[in-house]
Amino acid sequence: MGARLGLAAALALAAALLLPLGAVAWRAEGWSGLRPSDWGALWFTLWQAAVSAALSVLLAVPVARALARRRFPGRGAVLLLLGAPFILPVIVAVLGLVAVFGRAGVANVALGWLGIEPVSIYGWQGVILAHVFFNMPLATRLILQGWLALPGERLRLAAALGFTAADTFRRLEWPMLRAIVPGIFLVIFLICTTSFAVALALGGGPGATTVELAIYQAFRFDFDLSRAALLGAMQLALGAAAAALSLRLALPSGFGAGLDRAVPRWDSRGVGLRLQDTLAIALACVFLLLPMLLVLVEGALHVTALPRVAWEGALRSLVMALASAALTAGMALPMAMAAVRRGGGAVETVGTLSIAASPLVLGTGLFILLLPVTNPVDMALPVTVFVNVILALPFALRALIPAMRTLQADYGRLAASLGLVGFAWLRLVAVPRLGRPLGFACGLTAALSAGDLGVIALFASPDRGTLPLVLYQLMGSYRMEEAKAAALVLVLMSLGLFWLFERGGRHVET
Repeated sequence: MGARLGLAAALALAAALLLPLGAVAWRAEGWSGLRPSDWGALWFTLWQAAVSAALSVLLAVPVARALARRRFPGRGAVLLLLGAPFILPVIVAVLGLVAVFGRAGVANVALGWLGIEPVSIYGWQGVILAHVFFNMPLATRLILQGWLALPGERLRLAAALGFTAADTFRRLEWPMLRAIVPGIFLVIFLICTTSFAVALALGGGPGATTVELAIYQAFRFDFDLSRAALLGAMQLALGAAAAALSLRLALPSGFGAGLDRAVPRWDSRGVGLRLQDTLAIALACVFLLLPMLLVLVEGALHVTALPRVAWEGALRSLVMALASAALTAGMALPMAMAAVRRGGGAVETVGTLSIAASPLVLGTGLFILLLPVTNPVDMALPVTVFVNVILALPFALRALIPAMRTLQADYGRLAASLGLVGFAWLRLVAVPRLGRPLGFACGLTAALSAGDLGVIALFASPDRGTLPLVLYQLMGSYRMEEAKAAALVLVLMSLGLFWLFERGGRHVET
């Protein structure tokens, strides 16, 4: 029963992906409908994504190396900080970067003291800076996993042979980086090509418009569905190509297995190397913490001044987040059950397809499908929940499928001998023992949904938006104190939902 439900959920997900994309392809009327500015948007999308991914990886390497070589009080908190930007609402981080690098920001005030002209965060430089802010921590975490996977026996042998830090890098660390960095680069490249909120808030203009932003402009300002569909097809092809390359371009490191023992790094005990690692970690922490602290501290002073529309938007965001988490769990659990059965590879493949989907492309397709039937504006919140579930499923399945495989191996035969199948298996066996990954999946879905500024920007009317949309509108009208207060509420909501679901999952499992 559970496997059949999982197969049905996978078929529903495939239809949910293919129908909007088919509507976009049907509405497109040939490449001649694109303007020269649209080709410029494609070039800027590729260029900024490549530069952002390259800078994110280059800056992540010394930070990951320092974290791999050093053990110090607070190291766990630093690792937790590196995961925060993924959960953090994008529009809040953009507001934080404006507080640091904007015209009246800390960085420009410091430059003014030095007699240097202020720099502008708006345009291509702001888009790249924001993408590095979000993706450098992700690159650091992924590269750190590669460093920690180096067998301790190889490092012990290198120390016995008298390797210096440069020798260790050349013989052990560089081959590891050469194996994993291309794939990490392409994953971040893919993320940057589908970024919308960053380009909406900091980009724009003829020289800093991405394909996603061009879709939004064609949709909201020109209501040119044909051109929006063409741009959507372009974005889809771009995302599919980047996703395919990221899956294929990974080389084996060839070091073999070790005994999983942590060993001291004898090659990095010098004072100069210690200072270098300390500086890398400290600068990364300042880069990640300062924007958030400036926003949240000032936002706390103006919470009482928030307009009513902000609180109404917060309630809509909360309802959407809870609905998205419930629907994602309802689809991910049976899909994970089906994926671990014989022949379940197709279900797992379908579940990961949406990672390359663009929210605005899906939103454009859904608008085309709904337009003959109803007013799409009235369906803004259900459509946003629908898209959030589609985009969250790959992450939920990544958390659930490995745990489900272990559960099946440990309890599958016993449960079958007792006749526990379907809902009985889910209620008595799966849910109590999958509390942690399920809580993590629901918390991540709720946090991402609460902070999402994507499809809602296409559909919602200004007075019926979610809190991220209200925050963007406050920024656009230069009501920065109220915007920072709304950012504080949004951060507390997103992190609070993540913490509650994850804690609840731990409680269920214990």
